[in-house]
Amino acid sequence: MPSTLPDGDPAPPSGELPATALRGLGERPFGFYVHVPFCVTRCGYCDFNTYTAAELGPGASHRDYADTAIEEVRLARRVLGTAELPVETVFFGGGTPTLLPARDLARILKAIDEEFGLRPGAEVTTEANPESVDPAYLAELRAGGFNRVSFGMQSAREHVLKVLDRHHTPGRAAQAVHEARTAGFQHVNLDLIYSTPGESDDDWRASLEAAIAAGPDHVSAYSLIVEEGTRLAARIRRGELPMPDDDVAADRYLIADELLAKAGYAWYEVSNWATSEAGRCRHNLLYWTGGDWWAVGPGAHSHVGGTRWWNVKHPAAYAQRLAQGVSPAHAREVLEDADREVERLMLELRLITGFPLGDVATGARPAVARALGDGLLEPEAFKAGRMVLTLRGRLLADALIRDLTL
Repeated sequence: MPSTLPDGDPAPPSGELPATALRGLGERPFGFYVHVPFCVTRCGYCDFNTYTAAELGPGASHRDYADTAIEEVRLARRVLGTAELPVETVFFGGGTPTLLPARDLARILKAIDEEFGLRPGAEVTTEANPESVDPAYLAELRAGGFNRVSFGMQSAREHVLKVLDRHHTPGRAAQAVHEARTAGFQHVNLDLIYSTPGESDDDWRASLEAAIAAGPDHVSAYSLIVEEGTRLAARIRRGELPMPDDDVAADRYLIADELLAKAGYAWYEVSNWATSEAGRCRHNLLYWTGGDWWAVGPGAHSHVGGTRWWNVKHPAAYAQRLAQGVSPAHAREVLEDADREVERLMLELRLITGFPLGDVATGARPAVARALGDGLLEPEAFKAGRMVLTLRGRLLADALIRDLTL
């Protein structure tokens, strides 16, 4: 969850949604995101809405957070009415959700199940720092209904982790994967970051090889983004570290795709690879394919039927609003149909399933023809009526999407 809230229209204290948002409710996949905004320390590159103990201040605590989040789950049920909304996916993110006791995460999940009902086979994920869990904790999570865990590995090289201000030891992520498997988790992800200042190609290969050897069924790999206001941005501005290079990032992406493909991982979104369709992150696919989700927690962003809203940023303000029986929503926006189509193109084109040619706006057809001629789109998929990115297209996805949406 980004730390800066966007502008928007006022959100009603009741949390009531416009009739357009409720139209078709239940016909689209529905999920929950639960934001847990606590961290032991702040990573130098992180711009998420998170708080260390020193930053938290009065009016909010780890101890009461589960009860506060459950109040928002109950608010969601009141706002969404009596529509049948079996929950397809639940994702606990942060921050570090696993700084809360496992029983608290399980209590929030139970409240979602009691209010809405989890669809049989629902995907239930939590993010975790490798050092924030142990075998007993993972076993308790599994018993509480979680079936997927995502570990923030980032790198296997200690000097790279140091630049990122990550504090786990390089081998801990692999050990955590083993512990999760032993606890009964079917699906495990490792998150990696490439193009960190000071990282070499050999460092990146070593990180990929360590991740693959750990045996997760899913790997995410993201290029480092330098966010304004972070410690990393300040260090780069002072000249202590070099700015990440786009050409280096492209080379690192090619290395990732090569090594992961050889190990049996197939890309299904530009930055995500899985060993099977079952291993793909269904929660993220819900985002990318236009589903509905209610996001619980301070600063969390929700979407239902073309209406987006975001909660107040600070945990104390969030808790105070719910204690008063008031929606924690800070502001919202109702998307126009044209905006929704642009967002759909931006998201679906990043997927292995691509985007249907028949849905491309007339004005974008010349850009599509150029993309095909430049080798950015798969010719066979194009003949079948879909735009699917080639490897080169994945490297230039952002530029292509800008070209298509001008």
